[in-house]
Amino acid sequence: MEYIYVGQFVNTHGLNGEIRIVSTVPYKNDIFREGHHLYIGDQKKPFKIVTYRVHKMYDMVTLEGIDHIEQIEPYKGSFVWASKEETKSDQYFFEDLVGLDVYDENGKIGQVVEMQQSKAHEIVVIDIGTKRVKIPYVDFFIEKIDLPSHKMHVRQVEVLLHVED
Repeated sequence: MEYIYVGQFVNTHGLNGEIRIVSTVPYKNDIFREGHHLYIGDQKKPFKIVTYRVHKMYDMVTLEGIDHIEQIEPYKGSFVWASKEETKSDQYFFEDLVGLDVYDENGKIGQVVEMQQSKAHEIVVIDIGTKRVKIPYVDFFIEKIDLPSHKMHVRQVEVLLHVED
């Protein structure tokens, strides 16, 4: 099975086992659906979604078979995943961006080698040959993604490029 990174289980809400997930994926309506599954933790334990709602900045989910806080607390802090096959999004997944050729206004500058998660947003890691640079995955820097042509077009802002150690 191919998994999609969804976010992180950061806390519980109430005593009935509802969980708070911090997620910045753009296709939440395709993931957080009743009857779909979430996979939590390093072992990617499957849980079926019973309910979903948004509360403040959190995605709130109740899971089948979890009706008390003690049943889910051991997973607190864990990463949350979804099945790519089950999600069936009309959009691309962040995993689809790895391997794209990256272009700026002057031509090809490198290739996406990794997507990273930060507290604020995702980061695109680009191998430009001599080093790897990081660009925030936000509209200001990412101009266009063309999956059929295997291309990503970016605005390259020198002050924001970081050398990966």
